[in-house]
Amino acid sequence: MEMDEDEHVGANGDRFVHRLKELSAAEQQNLENQNSRIVPEIKAVKLEKDAKRHWDIFYKRNETKFFRDRHWTTREFQELINFDSDERITYLELGCGVGNMVFPLIEEGFSNFYFYACDFSPRAVEFVKQNKLYDENRIKAFCADLTTNDLFDNVTENSIDIASLIFVLSAIHPEKWMHVAKVAFRALRPGGVLLFRDYGRYDMAQLRFKPGHKISDNFYMRQDGTRSYYFTEEELSALFTEAGFEIVMNTYIQRRTVNFKEGIDVPRIFVQGKYRKPTTG
Repeated sequence: MEMDEDEHVGANGDRFVHRLKELSAAEQQNLENQNSRIVPEIKAVKLEKDAKRHWDIFYKRNETKFFRDRHWTTREFQELINFDSDERITYLELGCGVGNMVFPLIEEGFSNFYFYACDFSPRAVEFVKQNKLYDENRIKAFCADLTTNDLFDNVTENSIDIASLIFVLSAIHPEKWMHVAKVAFRALRPGGVLLFRDYGRYDMAQLRFKPGHKISDNFYMRQDGTRSYYFTEEELSALFTEAGFEIVMNTYIQRRTVNFKEGIDVPRIFVQGKYRKPTTG
């Protein structure tokens, strides 16, 4: 497949593109089959009500073993390293899970960073605090529901240099995305940047859902009761622009997840963005 001028292949083979994956006939049929049995409205409402409980059970079951540490972040987000080493940087991870992003940064020697790490799940926050790298002089972990304003019980508005929202927004009901985007906007200082990555439209995981898992368009229930949405770059551009951000970057990432030992080779599609809070206005 030919690539447009503004599309490129990263050093690790990831393809940065600005167009949707073209579906095969079989993939299109699978998406249509998902509509044969939609999650009933009463169950969808209960999933929303029980969202925190489902994520707490997820972390009780998986502890710190499910998600890999995100050692790719400094490669993908140069904003993390384009600072003088003596410049103090305040970093906020929105939806930190068990610390898969902040702890690799600490391991890499980001000694000039002070980290705030918050999550919906009290159990996840406890795992962060139990990590051997957790140092209250360098990091503060706390519970926060990004669909409310309780983040600001621990974080001062207009104080954060860099925030991240990595595989978080997809788990939140679409009606609440704008509030989450505005919470991030309020937390950042003028000129601060929000780093974003999440699931992209027609990702392998979306195509594999069977009937009975679809809640609404592109929004699904997993077996464990957690939920996931699959974004287009246009949706994200519109969302963060309306929230007040300038769009620095917004793209699909196509990659192959390969594990030769387990015989796994699957195509994945993510969306990645960088959104800046204007310095004026």
